[in-house]
Amino acid sequence: EVELVESGGGLVQSGGSLRLSCVASEYTFDNYAIGWFRQAPGKERERVSCIKSRDGSIYYEDSVKGRFTISSDKAKNTVYLQMDSLKPEDTAVYYCAADFSGSRCTKTYNTGTYYGWGRGTQVTVSS
Repeated sequence: EVELVESGGGLVQSGGSLRLSCVASEYTFDNYAIGWFRQAPGKERERVSCIKSRDGSIYYEDSVKGRFTISSDKAKNTVYLQMDSLKPEDTAVYYCAADFSGSRCTKTYNTGTYYGWGRGTQVTVSS
């Protein structure tokens, strides 16, 4: 069973920073793209960033580009999402999952090929 574990959420003021962590198995980390998603109340889950260590591909949605930075640590099988200049509209539950389609990280994605959803971590940005 594939399961990724998220952590690092919290409450922060507008303009503040948080770093989220996503721990995966070694096999998952080495072979699949890992995406960070978020879901705000009443909204659909959306992918905000993606990284695939195997080919070095990285993608950011426009809404977070320039503010969020995704990175990976092979020694810890961990993907990080550094979130700076946070805005109230970034408030959501953040999840990570692995893309079993084997695709590179690009603008196009299919949530249905992502597996290993964890419980998520709440990020709340106050104004």
